[in-house]
Amino acid sequence: MKHLIAGCALLLLASGAAQAQEEPTLQAAIASSSRTPAFVARDEFRHPYETLSLFGIRPDMTVVEVWPGAGWYTEILAPYLREHGQLYAAHFNHATSSDYFLKSRKAYLAKLAAQPALYDKVAVSVFDPPDALALAPSGSADMVLTFRNVHNWAMGDDNDGIRLHRALRAMYSALKPGGVLGIVDHRLPAARPETEQRKSGYLHQDFVIDAAQRVGFELVGQSEINANPRDTADHPNGVWSLPPSLRGSDDDAARAVYRAIGESDRMTLKFIKPLQ
Repeated sequence: MKHLIAGCALLLLASGAAQAQEEPTLQAAIASSSRTPAFVARDEFRHPYETLSLFGIRPDMTVVEVWPGAGWYTEILAPYLREHGQLYAAHFNHATSSDYFLKSRKAYLAKLAAQPALYDKVAVSVFDPPDALALAPSGSADMVLTFRNVHNWAMGDDNDGIRLHRALRAMYSALKPGGVLGIVDHRLPAARPETEQRKSGYLHQDFVIDAAQRVGFELVGQSEINANPRDTADHPNGVWSLPPSLRGSDDDAARAVYRAIGESDRMTLKFIKPLQ
């Protein structure tokens, strides 16, 4: 009997070890050679491991990435979630007059199609507030993530707040009770006038917190993970003066100044949809 118990114990330990080896890790997804080298170079500013760990991501979650752009975070999230979870990529509207939106979405879909072993299970949806808001089935998501996007909805609001409100409300609706909303965005110093939010790409942190709380979210965490004290947030072309855009920098000397600053100072905020 003792030998039988010992043998069962060894089998359980071996099974557990095998399962641990198969379990995808966030570190492995970030360190993967499949990532675009230019994207990897941005890790020093975007801190993907610390950021996603703060939000509490797990490989068995259903996660929505809102406006994934060229797929910087998708390259990490899709392989990480592929076996046990689900990634929804709520991209730009294919029914739009915006050439930028159309080209970006087309390039993103081509990226997914080019590497099916990594991206075949990504579900691509449409998110175009204030009207096209079906980013994922209602109440299906454990986590919604949006990186450097809130300023776009705020800037496009023409001071009425509808676009940002509906965007955040759609995220709230997509989440399960207890689900997490993770926001990273460019931060405007608190002492600067609110009018600077309209064109600069920077937002007051309190403005973002208030907007999320208005639709029902509870703030449960905030971090300086993505802070950059070198960023004064007063550049001639707003946040786009900084890398990776370097907008308006026509010579090496000007680009060197902004590269020395690095990417923008950013808020990192964690909210939950309250349990009902």
